[in-house]
Amino acid sequence: MPEPVLPDLLAPGLRLVFCGSAPGAVSAARQAYYAHPGNRFWSVLHQAGFTPRRLAPAEYPSLLGLGIGLTDMAKHASGNDDELPPGAYDPEGFAARIRAARPAALAFTAKAPAAAFLGRRTGALHYGRNEGPADFPPVWVLPSTSGQASRFWDARPWLALGAWFNETRAGAAAAQGWM
Repeated sequence: MPEPVLPDLLAPGLRLVFCGSAPGAVSAARQAYYAHPGNRFWSVLHQAGFTPRRLAPAEYPSLLGLGIGLTDMAKHASGNDDELPPGAYDPEGFAARIRAARPAALAFTAKAPAAAFLGRRTGALHYGRNEGPADFPPVWVLPSTSGQASRFWDARPWLALGAWFNETRAGAAAAQGWM
């Protein structure tokens, strides 16, 4: 199997893992998550209180120290959602990676990867907390931070997840039991 476009940033005991569709062309070229200058990911992470300052994309490994991980639904392809080849998403591989890491929560950074994993149409999903598999941590679906998704941008679900993240900081160890 080919190497992933970007390595997973996963470890046991994380409080939150963000999952995107696939690295865009700029992210793949720079070997850093959410590296396109028009992407809002790093600014909204700071705005929502996940990070103490706005991180640069190349600093993504430092998220582990904050209890945050990163992955993508398509590990072996890059580009915009409409450019991905058929079968690029790997929901089974994704599920195995998340079950191995056992984070306290999971957040999809767009509806497309969430729909692929949950087996639902994007229109059947809402932003915020969604019902996920019983053996999975709480699942959040967030508006895409991609500049191409600007017309759908709404920071409120990101801010709500940030509030949850910061409210549960003290009880993070207890949250590892899932349900």
